[in-house]
Amino acid sequence: LTGAQDGSVRMFEWGHAQQITCFRSGGNSRVTRMRFNYQGNKFGIVDADGYISLYQTNWKCCPLTGNSPKPYLTWQCHNKTANDFVFISSSSLIATAGFSSDNRNICLWDTLVSPTNSMIHAFICHDSGATVLAYAPKHQLLISGGRKGFTCIIDLRQKQQQQLLQSHDSPVKAIAVDPTEEYFVTGSAE
Repeated sequence: LTGAQDGSVRMFEWGHAQQITCFRSGGNSRVTRMRFNYQGNKFGIVDADGYISLYQTNWKCCPLTGNSPKPYLTWQCHNKTANDFVFISSSSLIATAGFSSDNRNICLWDTLVSPTNSMIHAFICHDSGATVLAYAPKHQLLISGGRKGFTCIIDLRQKQQQQLLQSHDSPVKAIAVDPTEEYFVTGSAE
């Protein structure tokens, strides 16, 4: 699965010289992150306009018609930009990281309710925007990185921020959690 600067999203398969489908054509907002759910039957994209779109990976339902598969859900999760998201446990709960004018830059969403009521909780952190997210399922922790180099640890059970660490002097661009969830590692723009 590829996402491009022109907003296009294309799926390729090993052994095929060409794409097998185009989920989103060019001319849309820049794709900032794409992720598959744990089961691999759904994926999502977030873009520079603050939108998230969720798709079924069952692309074979549409190749004869020539129509691009449509997202089963699209809504604006941040009013400036959306930079990252993670599926939380099931595919119906999602956390997003981005930049919103009200500083609610980390948000939890329930995709099974209407978009107007889907925000479960918003965290006011990373005052200049959140750039990246990681999820630690055993401990129910959300780890986010921000533009000013801070890393925030959020306890999802209590829905509250546990720690705020100055990890870097530049934007946090990557977070990895080890399989035992004993450690996490951050990487920055520098």
